[in-house]
This record gives sequence, structure tokens and C-alpha cells, in this order.
Amino acid sequence: MGAISDLNFEAGIAGLTGSQAMAWGFRSGDRGTHTSRTIMLDELSRLLDAVPGEASREDYAGAVMEDNCLGKRTVATRKLSLQRLTELYGLDARVILFRVLRDFWSRHETSRPLLALVLALARDPLLRATARAVIGTPFGHEFARQLMKDALTDAVKGRLNEATLDKVMRNASSSWTQSGHLEGRSRKIRQRVEATPAATTYALFMGFAVGRRGRLLFETPWTAVLDADPDELIDVAVDAKRLGLLDLKQSGSMIDVSFPTIFTDKERELIHGTHRQAG
Repeated sequence: MGAISDLNFEAGIAGLTGSQAMAWGFRSGDRGTHTSRTIMLDELSRLLDAVPGEASREDYAGAVMEDNCLGKRTVATRKLSLQRLTELYGLDARVILFRVLRDFWSRHETSRPLLALVLALARDPLLRATARAVIGTPFGHEFARQLMKDALTDAVKGRLNEATLDKVMRNASSSWTQSGHLEGRSRKIRQRVEATPAATTYALFMGFAVGRRGRLLFETPWTAVLDADPDELIDVAVDAKRLGLLDLKQSGSMIDVSFPTIFTDKERELIHGTHRQAG
């Protein structure tokens, strides 16, 4: 398994101001999309295939509502699907994390399930609550639903009834299956995912967004879902550097990661206000 010592997503997100969290695209709160939907990988793929990369939020809405790119039978189901996809992914180029996913999506097709999962984790607190149960399950072992239920029960603290908790568990289990971490229908077996250069860059970018720097970038909740230890991820990051996805410099035990090709000038200004941790 990857390192699971740090799966406290909320601590990193809490270190951002409200305006920073909004600009990056992080979402917190008492509820989440997984009360009614999964990460909707198929729907997201259809939508992003139907809309050009430089699209506006209105373009995404038009593709769903007017062009019916998702193939929904009624206006009501189109509207609900659009709402849930927006909750999970932002669907707005002004949201940094979505804009970066959108750029990677078109160029790194095999990374799409992990890219979707990582952004959904940033935006759905219910999905975040299930991560430790999944990541902590040894590869090849059957996933124990009770572990997920216990984690969710602790996270929601009575805010959801039993029926809703069961629905969240079903949806979350499906999401982790779509991402490749679980396999099977009623009996789900833990699988190891491949930490591709694009997925690794995106996970490192998430850590960067919440203030991690240096080697600590390779020891975050976002990198933990890639099923690789920090040294393995550093090797993948070297490949990502060759692909022009990030910049990486090493000197002995010191390591520096930056993203010179990803940020816009306006986003670089935002970074200066983001709290930092020494690497």
C-alpha cells in the first residue's frame, strides 16, 4: 500500500482562507455529492469530450441542458446531473483545480480515473471520509464495508440517517471502483492503481495548494491515494519532469518541486497568500 500515515484531508484544507479555498476549488461542509451520486466518471468523460478545452461554465451547462451530451431522458435529470457534476468538479476555468484537470484530461487519457478521483476528493467531504478505509485495505484483500461505515459515522456525527449512510457507502464504493482501487460488484477486492506521471503531478499540485513544500509534497493525503510510497513517487515525478508537467530539483535529501507551466500570472499572485510549510 501507499503511505497512509497522513490521510487528514481536512487539516490541509482548513489552512486556506475562504477565498483561497474557493479560488483553488476546495469544498468543505456537512454534506457531499455522494449522498446521491458517485464520481460520475462516465458522465464527466462525455461532457469533457463534448466541450472544447477553453469553455466557459455556461458552455458546460449548454452541453448538458441543450445538447443533452449526457443522453438523459428528461430536463429534470439533465439539470440534476449538471448540478452534481458541478459540485464534484467545478466546471469552471476560473477554478484552478478544474482548469488543471481539464488540461491534463485531454493529454493523459489513462490518468483520467485518478484525476477525477483526486478532484472529487478535494470537493466532497463525504468521499474524503471514506479514503482511509479503502487505502488501508491491503492489496488483494476483500474490502470491509464496516470500516467505511465506521469512518462515515464518525465524520457525519449523526447528521445522516442509516438509509442515507448506506447510500453514501454504495456510491463511494462505486467511486473507488471507477478509480481502480476496488474491483468486483457485491464482493470488492482492493487493487493497486498505477501512479502515472499526470496523476502524480496532479496529486502533488493538490499538496502544493494546501501549503506543502519539498519532500512533504510526497507525503500528503492526495499522494496516498496513488498507492505508491514517497520514493516511488519521486521516481514518477522525474518522469513527469521529462514530460514537462512539473519542475523537480534534487540535492541530497533536499527536493524542490514547482509547476512553472501550470499557473497563470493571476494564480501565481494567489499563491503568495497561501500558507506554506517548510519542506
